[in-house]
Amino acid sequence: MLRPQEQVADAMLDGWRNQQLARNLTFSTIEGRLNAVRAFNRHADAHPWEWTPKMVDDWLGDLRAVRHLKQSTLRNYAEAVRSFCAFITDPAYGWAAECERRFGTHPIQVCHEWNTATHLQESEADPAKRAFTREELQAFFDHAGEQVERISGAGRKGWLPAFRDATLFKTAYAYGLRRRETRMLDLVDFGPNPHARMFGDFGVCYVRFGKAMKGSPPKRRSVLTVGPRDGVGGLDWIVEILTQWIEEVRPAFANAHGPALWPSERSLRIGFSQMNTRFAAYRDALRLDQGLDFHSFRRSYVTHLIEDGWDPRFVQEQVGHEHASTTSIYTCVSSDFRTRTLRKAMESTVDAALRTGRKNR
Repeated sequence: MLRPQEQVADAMLDGWRNQQLARNLTFSTIEGRLNAVRAFNRHADAHPWEWTPKMVDDWLGDLRAVRHLKQSTLRNYAEAVRSFCAFITDPAYGWAAECERRFGTHPIQVCHEWNTATHLQESEADPAKRAFTREELQAFFDHAGEQVERISGAGRKGWLPAFRDATLFKTAYAYGLRRRETRMLDLVDFGPNPHARMFGDFGVCYVRFGKAMKGSPPKRRSVLTVGPRDGVGGLDWIVEILTQWIEEVRPAFANAHGPALWPSERSLRIGFSQMNTRFAAYRDALRLDQGLDFHSFRRSYVTHLIEDGWDPRFVQEQVGHEHASTTSIYTCVSSDFRTRTLRKAMESTVDAALRTGRKNR
């Protein structure tokens, strides 16, 4: 080897990448982990067989104190380094013996419980992140509709993308979808529900790009269109909106020949940046809380269904959570709902006491 240290270090990273590919992890996950290891390597200014736990301490301390990264991000970085060290110290891959032969030393595990952050809670999301209140959600949707009318009335071209994004936001809320799930919807991903034929061809939304777990393929699920229940308005208004979008507005796009439900002006499918930019513009125009993001549509879906009395198990199945505890994290019931629930419980207790008193007389 002309540059043995550099070549061995590069070969280690290539081998680790292949190991992760064999585990069926997504390319984006693998690339993110590789970038984290490379970043640590640059900070340590040492080869993997020269790393020490103190170097990890200095690196994570710098990321937290100087760059102010969040705890979940720091833990992901540390986990990437820990996983890489586990690979190069595993006798099955022979890197320890190779380093001993070439450099007179061997790599060690540098990430331990005593120098990395541990995962102590089920949810470590930013506490500022929350669901929309019903009033905020209505204001957001009204504003999105007003922008379509304003741009169209001014004779400008942008009304088509504005209409698309307004429909996209409403669809994300009406079916409790994640951002990627919403973006990846195709025209064929809706179908009739034989038990609710009043919704026509939009009785079911088939989610094909759900959140994957531990190297598995995207998780599929079917989300039913929710109608009114016990006098409480449902989410079936989305049927009329989607019908108008697909039959009247979407065909005006140059890329309407593609399968995507949300075509872009320049490509077959809308991009994440377009979705994020439009959402932030509407939120900021209404001076809403910065803690509201695209995922707040999903939080709101769970919260509002629970408030309206839908069974928690049904809601869990709708959003595709494996555990009920995950759904409970999403539930941000309003103070009005809690007050109504408390009042109802107290009234039931008082009525039961009065009935018992009358019987005793």
